[in-house]
Parts: sequence; C-alpha cells; structure tokens
Amino acid sequence: MKVEVSSVSKREQPLSETAAAVFVISKEDIRRSGATNIPDLLRMVPGVYVAQINSNTWAITIRGFNGRFSNEVLVLVDGRTVYTPTFGGVFWDVLDFPLSDLERIEIIRGPGGSIWGANAVNGVINILTKKAEDTQGNLLIAGGGNLEQGFGTLEHGGEVRENIDYRAFIRYQNESSFNGQNGQTGADSWHELRGAFRVDTQPSSEDEVSIQGDLYTGREHLPAYVLASPTSSGSVPLDAESNLSGGFLQSTWNHTFSARSATTVLASYQRYTRSDILNETSGTLDLDFQNNLSVGEKQHVVWGLNYRYTSADAIGSEFAYLNPAKRQTSLFSGFFQYQVPLAADRFNLTIGTKLEHNPHTGFGIMPTIRLAWVPNDKSTYWAAVSRALRTPADTDLYIQFPLAQFTQPNGTPVLLTLTGNPKLKDEALIAYEAGYRTLIYKNLSVDLALYYNDYSNQITIEPGTPFFEDSPPPPHIVVPSTNQNLLHSHAYGLEIYANWKLTNRWTMSPGYAFERIRQHLDPTSNDFTAANANGEGTPVNSADIRNHIVLTHRLNWDTSIYFTEALQSPRVPSHTRLDTGLNWQWKENLRLSVFGQNLIRESHLEFVDSTGSTRSTLIPRSAYAKIAWSF
Repeated sequence: MKVEVSSVSKREQPLSETAAAVFVISKEDIRRSGATNIPDLLRMVPGVYVAQINSNTWAITIRGFNGRFSNEVLVLVDGRTVYTPTFGGVFWDVLDFPLSDLERIEIIRGPGGSIWGANAVNGVINILTKKAEDTQGNLLIAGGGNLEQGFGTLEHGGEVRENIDYRAFIRYQNESSFNGQNGQTGADSWHELRGAFRVDTQPSSEDEVSIQGDLYTGREHLPAYVLASPTSSGSVPLDAESNLSGGFLQSTWNHTFSARSATTVLASYQRYTRSDILNETSGTLDLDFQNNLSVGEKQHVVWGLNYRYTSADAIGSEFAYLNPAKRQTSLFSGFFQYQVPLAADRFNLTIGTKLEHNPHTGFGIMPTIRLAWVPNDKSTYWAAVSRALRTPADTDLYIQFPLAQFTQPNGTPVLLTLTGNPKLKDEALIAYEAGYRTLIYKNLSVDLALYYNDYSNQITIEPGTPFFEDSPPPPHIVVPSTNQNLLHSHAYGLEIYANWKLTNRWTMSPGYAFERIRQHLDPTSNDFTAANANGEGTPVNSADIRNHIVLTHRLNWDTSIYFTEALQSPRVPSHTRLDTGLNWQWKENLRLSVFGQNLIRESHLEFVDSTGSTRSTLIPRSAYAKIAWSF
C-alpha cells in the first residue's frame, strides 16, 4: 500500500491512492527472478501475456490481442517511448540493458491514454533505471549456458565531483538457435553489443539534470515465410539475416520552484536501422514539458505538452514495401489532470484528459475519471472509466504485401495481396474498471481488478475487385485486399494476485488472470477470418506462482511456475513453464547464480505469428550460470 508509483499520474504517489490496476516489479523481484531479459521479467504480472515466438522475437500484450507487434501497449524507458510507429509495437530484442541497473518496472493494466497519449490502450509498461549515484564502483557480470552461450557486462560508476555522478557499461550477449517445428534448426540465433552511459547532476538545490544514451549493434537470423513469386504453390521458408544498429540520447531536467510547484523537461532523440524485410531506418525527436502543482492542502494538478517528430525511410524488399517509403510525421499533444480528496480524505477523485493531433487521423481526445476510496490504511477500493485511442501504424496505412497464391483449374495463377489504407481511423476503447487491494493480515496482501472493454474501429482486411496483370510474368490475376475499420470487440476479465509471507524465510506470490473476448463485424465487412478468431491470440486462463525461500543468510532458492491455457487461433497447445535456481552470496561483493528455465518439457511451442512475418520455433529447456563481481 505504501509502494510509490509514478506511471499512473506522472507524479509519485502511494499505491493506496491510485485508482488503477498497477503491478510493480521491484529491484528485489528482478534480482531473484533469474530472468535474463525484460520479457521474462514481465511473465510474473497477471494480465500480461508473454509468449516467445523464437530466439529473438516475442509477443507481449496486456489484456488481449497479442501479436508480434502488440499495438495497444505503450512501453517507456525512463519516460521515453520506445513504441515504433512503423509497426505499431516494440522491438523487444533491442530493449536490452543490465537488469541490475533497473530500479523497478511499473505496469498499468488498463488504459493510460489520458496521461501517456495514443497507443496506451490496454496498458503501459514503464521501465525505470537507477540513478547513477546508486551504481557506484565497478561491476563485472559474466555467464553462459546451453542457449545463453555467452553474456557479459562490464560497468563502472563514479563521481566527477560533488553532485555529479556517472556510470557507463558495455554489454555483449550471444544467443543460440532454437529447434524448428520440423526438428531442424530454427535458424534464429542472434548476438548484440551495446554501450551506454548516464550522468546525473544537481547544479543547485532546485535542479536535477540527467543525461543518458546508448549505442548498439548486432545481427540476428530471421526465420520467416514469404511468397517466392505469383507462380509459387505456397509460402516458402526464408532464412535471412538482419543487421541491427541504433541508439538514443536523452536529457531530463527537473526544476523545483517551491514545495507546491515543479516542472520536468525531457528531450530525446532515438534512431535505429534494421536490414530486415522492410530495410528501415527511423529517427524520432521527442520534446516533453510537464508541470506539477499543488492547489490548497491536498489538491494536485498535473499538465503538460509534447511534440514528437519522426522521419523514417523503408527501402523495402521484393517481399514487402511501404508506399511511400519515406515518411515524416509530427505529433502534438497536451494533457491535464486534476486530483482532489473528498469526504475527509477517504476518497480521491481524479479527472483528466489528453488531446492529441497527428497527420493521419487528426485530433483525438482521451479522457478519464477515476475514484479511489480508502476506508482505512489497509484497504483501497477503486473504479474508473476511460477512453483510449490507437493510431494506425505505418504498415496499416502504406503496406504493400503479397498474402498468398493459388492456381485456378485453367492454370491461371492468382495472387492475393494486401494494400494499406491511408484513410484508416483511430481504433477506440471505452474501458470500465474496478478493483480492490487490501492487507488481510500483516503477512498477506491481495490485489483484485475487474474490467469490461468496448473496442470500436478495429482493423479488418477487406477484399477488393480482382484485376489482371502480366508484369511480373507470367500473366496472373491479382485479388487485392485493403485495411478497413470494420471490427468491434468486447472483452471482460479479472486479474488477482497475492503476496503471502508464510514464514520469515518463505514468501509465496500466486497470480491468476481470466479474459473473454467477443468480436463482431460491421454488416458491410467481408472479412470473416477476423470475427472467427474471437481474440484467441491470448489465453482465457493463465496463472503463476512464485516462491522465494531463504535457505541460509547467503543462499536463496527461487522457483516460478507459469501456466498458459491453449490458444485457439492459431492453435497452440497449453503449456506450463518451470524456472528455478539458486542465488549464492558467496562473499559480500561476489554473487553466484545457477538457474534452469522451461524445465518441465524438453521443448514447447508458445506462439504462432499469424502474419507469417516470422516463423515460430520451439522454446527449449535451458540452464545457465552467472557470476556478478562488484569491486
């Protein structure tokens, strides 16, 4: 109840005052987890569905509609969005840094558009890193295993002079290939080298300035399915390679005017290049201003302005391209939020909205109203109604992509194609939420969230009028399809988790999530595949249980079990994942860890990308050892 969170209202507040479904992965959770990447950390959050597609690709969503690019979840790192407008999602393979540098991860399950803007539809994941003053000294991390063939981090933190702290690290990882579903190698290995820095300074008692950045380079194999030509009998496997490079530079300035007023100014530029099927280079400039005001004794106002400019160039390939290849977009937005206590501070009412303009769909408004009732210092009841929007990705607007082909009885080839639609509207959500969190006993806390989501203007693929073309040869019939906003959905569900300290040495944390999604088409739609799927890319039932046991004052044993019900479209069997390992604090500055992952079965399938943009491989049983030496 006293855990501080900042992602709900862009200001620090205790969890007891928040009218939202919030889960915090603490630095202790991170240290104990045995996870080697951000996706595996997110598995512990009920309502967050994490599925690994292959060695270098994940599908991660909150409250439904999963895919390789889950376009309704906004991901941030220290307030900087890493959501790519080209695909409408996150490249999880390059969202990589030493997990020991993470302060916490705040996950909002539910809309966050009134604060964070478009694409924060089903949730927000805010990754917060430690200040430089908290990572002083030297750190060497090294390890390896049968899949994590080799990884290492060398980090140094220090002080230039009083009130100027810094850290810098270099990190390398090398991941082996998984096995394909046919028993052969999945051709999905990858490696990455990254260097980064952070400098924090306090030029005065009223000011804090942080400057950070990184550069990375790497290469990964991309198993996919593509159409070889209009005369092909079907999709053929493609084992390509992609060169990855990119980085960011970010500066944050916090200025305190008084005990009642403070501002934050954030400026960042990030750029990436990926030589995959679209062969894209993209750069984004982000400028953000925020002001926090205290009005009266306990009333709070938060408001801000944002400008974002993105320039991208997708050269494309023989398999897919964007038209136009070069795009420049400018986004303007502003938000206002007001929080006021009611009834002797037992109720906290929050109202707010964000107004955003983009060149594709114009103005969008994302309001919210939230109410938290705190009857005592051990319980909170809350309810909320919110509206959120998802703007179309560039691939929705401009993609040119062959879907499938077949041959007519008379021998004429037929090619099915997908063409983007620049006239797409924003997808919209009206969300109704309620929740309850309580400390039942001094050693047992429970958090429950219920929701009903009403989606409109979701994208369908509508067939067009066939036409004949003779180039490229041989002559063939083209059956075009285009994106339209003709799908509507309803989703309802619950999430519950607990933290139970059974003894001074044993802590158990169980969680469970349930969700049903029902979809229906507009009467004018001819896309029958969308409604038949019924949102079945995510499980109806999922559960997890984590155990932390202190064996001795230097040796800890951690176990996590994750159950995922079968997916129906595309079909993926249910699976249970078991991760377990030991953390041994051998000496004060030396820690040894041994972990096993996916131990129940030799291998299993977790997700199938229905677009065919990447092939699924089997997630194998694995083990690794790691040493962390601070000096």
